[in-house]
Amino acid sequence: MSDHKDTETGQVDPNELSRSLAEVAGRSQHLVKDFLTRQEFGQQISMDDALHMSKLFQDLYTRLMADPVQLMQSQMAFWQDYMALVQNQSMRMMGVDSEPVREPAKGDKRFDHDAWDDYPFFDFIKQTYLLTADYLNHSVDTVEGLDEKTQRKIDFHTRQFISAASPSNFLATNPEVLERTVETRGQNLVDGLNNLLEDLERGKGKLKIRQTDPDAFEVGRDLAITPGKVIYENELMQLIQYAPATEEVARRPLLFVPPWINKYYILDLREKNSLVKWLVDQGYTVFVISWRNPDEALAGKEFEDYMKQGPLAALDAVEQAVGERDVNIIGYCLGGTLLASTLAWMASRGEGGVHSATFLTTLIDFESPGELGVFIDEEQLDSLEKQMNERGYLAGSQMASTMSSLRSNDLVWSFFVNNYLKGEDPFPFDLLYWNQDSTNMPARMHAFYLRKMYLENKLREPGGITLDGIPIDLGKVEVPSYFVSAKEDHIAPWHACYSGSRLLGGQTRFVLGGSGHIAGVINPPEKQKYGYWLNGRNPKDPEAWFNNAKHHEGSWWLDWVKWLGPKRGGEVPARTPGDGKLKPIEDAPGRYVKESGDGG
Repeated sequence: MSDHKDTETGQVDPNELSRSLAEVAGRSQHLVKDFLTRQEFGQQISMDDALHMSKLFQDLYTRLMADPVQLMQSQMAFWQDYMALVQNQSMRMMGVDSEPVREPAKGDKRFDHDAWDDYPFFDFIKQTYLLTADYLNHSVDTVEGLDEKTQRKIDFHTRQFISAASPSNFLATNPEVLERTVETRGQNLVDGLNNLLEDLERGKGKLKIRQTDPDAFEVGRDLAITPGKVIYENELMQLIQYAPATEEVARRPLLFVPPWINKYYILDLREKNSLVKWLVDQGYTVFVISWRNPDEALAGKEFEDYMKQGPLAALDAVEQAVGERDVNIIGYCLGGTLLASTLAWMASRGEGGVHSATFLTTLIDFESPGELGVFIDEEQLDSLEKQMNERGYLAGSQMASTMSSLRSNDLVWSFFVNNYLKGEDPFPFDLLYWNQDSTNMPARMHAFYLRKMYLENKLREPGGITLDGIPIDLGKVEVPSYFVSAKEDHIAPWHACYSGSRLLGGQTRFVLGGSGHIAGVINPPEKQKYGYWLNGRNPKDPEAWFNNAKHHEGSWWLDWVKWLGPKRGGEVPARTPGDGKLKPIEDAPGRYVKESGDGG
C-alpha cells in the first residue's frame, strides 16, 4: 500500500482518508453546481424498459415461491458456504493459512490488485460478493416453469445487476481506489468527478463513458489512412477504390459491404492492422462501401433501399471503374446479412456479377442469436419502434450502450472505475475509438431488420422475405462462399453463424477463428495470435463440426487468401482510381465516414 498507512496494521489511515474525502466534497461542490446551471431539462426517461424488467422479475418471484423446497435448499447451501467463509477468515486472522471458499473466474480482472488477497478485510468482501453472485445465478438457473426466452432475459439482467454490485465499483470497498485516494489526497476523486461531468456533457445529460481518449485519433490522419479515392456516392453510401501497391493485380476485384451499424474503417484502422492494406499488398483491387450516418431526413429508407443503393449500386460502380462485373464480394456482420439477402434477390432474378462471397461473423439464421436476442420481443420492439418513429432513427449511442452491456465488466465498469474512481484518462486505443464512433440507423430499415430477422427469423425461410417485390430464397445462392466466425463472439455466436452457412445452395467453407467479434476478424498474420479451426466436412451439428476440426496456428487471413487464389481470374495491370469511367470525387476516407453520431 502507500506511505499513508498504519505501518503496524498495514491498513489505510482512517484520519488521513477522512481528511481527503472532506477535501473532495468541498472542492467538488462548485463543479456540481456549475454542471446543473449549464444543463437544460433533458428528455424524459422512458418507463417502458423498467416496466418490462419489473414484469420479468415478478414472474421469476412467482416461480421461485411456487417451489419453496428448492428455494430453501439454495438458501441453506448459501448459508453453509457463508459460514465456511466466516470460519476461513477467522482462521486467517489467527495466522492460519486456509483455502478460499470462492475465487474469481479465470480472466476476471476486477480483483487483480494484490490487496484483494493480501488483506483479510478485502478478501472477505470479495469472497462474500462471489458467493452471493453464485447464489443468485444458481437460483435463476434452476427455477422451473419459465419459457426459454424469459429464462435467458432474466439470466442476462441478473448478471447485469451482479456486475453493477461488484465491490470493485465502489470507493469504500475497492482497495486500489482507496490507496490512490490517500496518495493523491483525494485529487483522483475530483479528477473523476470532472471526467463524469464531461461525459454527461458529451452525452447531453446521459452518461456516455469514454472507453478511450476521443482526441487521440482523427479519421483520415491516424485511422483509415490507406491511400484511395471516393469514386462514387449516393445518398446512402460512398464507394472507395484503393490505390494499387503492386504492378499487377487480380482481374477480379474485391468489394466489401461493411455493417451499417458501425463505420467501415474497422477494416482499415492503422497500417499494422489494416485488412484493406494487407489485401492491396496481396495484389487485389479493393473497393469498400462507406455508409452514410443517417439522420431524420433518411427515416423512410427501407432495408431494400440499402440493398439497391448499397451493394447493387456498388457492383454497377465497380464495373464502370475497372470494367469488371465479376467480383469477389465480402460482407461483415450486418453487412453480411445484407449481402446474403442481395445475393438471394439477384439469384431470384437470374442475375450474375458475383464470383464468390465471403461472410465475416454473419448471422443469416437468427434462431439462436445470442444475448442480443434478450432485447428483441414483441413488447420491446413495439417500444423501440415508437422511439425510432418519433426521432426518425435509432441513435448510435443507444445501440453502442446495448452492445457494451453484453460485456459490461470489460466495456462499462472497468472504465467507470478507471475514469471516475481512479480519476485517470482512458488509454488511447484505436479499436475502442472506432467502437465509440457510433452510427445511427434509419427507423423503417432498422425496424424491418429487427422484426423480420431477429424476431421472426424469416430470412432462412424460402419466400419468407420480399425485397423490391421479389420473394427471396437463400437456397438459390449457388456461388462458392467462405464463412468466418469467432469462437468467443458474443454478438454473432459461432453456432448460429454455422447454421446460417448451411442455408446457401453453393459450396461452403466454414472457418472458426479465435477471440471475439472484432479481434477474431481483424487478426493480422504478423501477430501470430488466436489461430483457427478447419473441417473439410460440414455436418448439421456445429459441435460435431468442431470436434472433428483441426486447429491451425496464426491468422485465418492466410487460409482465406489461399481460398481466393483460384478466384483471382488471372492478372492484369494495376488499376489506379480514376482510370475508368468514374472520376475521383475526393480522397479516401471521404466525407460520410466523418459524420458524427446521433444525427450530428
